[in-house]
Amino acid sequence: MKTGGFAVRYTDVAREDLLRLFDFLLARTDTAEGWEAAQRTIDCLAEAIERHLARSPFIFRKAGASAFVREIVISWGHAGYVALYEIEGADTVNILALRHQRDDEFD
Repeated sequence: MKTGGFAVRYTDVAREDLLRLFDFLLARTDTAEGWEAAQRTIDCLAEAIERHLARSPFIFRKAGASAFVREIVISWGHAGYVALYEIEGADTVNILALRHQRDDEFD
């Protein structure tokens, strides 16, 4: 999706991570309101990632030796989510993986 200077793309792994996070949230509810809250969480997460990274992907912290691999923390409730991404060229950001802040580090 392109909402600024950089197009934001999700790798297959990152898409699977979104589904895993959604399933995790669904497993903790048995109501329609809980389902809606889970969907809203995932939608807000994706929106925040795309909004921030489309405009200024270089301002977030480096995640390793390369200046082009970084991570963004998206606050949500008492914790948040972390997206690992790579800046590819002058106009593309690839989301590599997503996890909850309290999950183990990226593999």
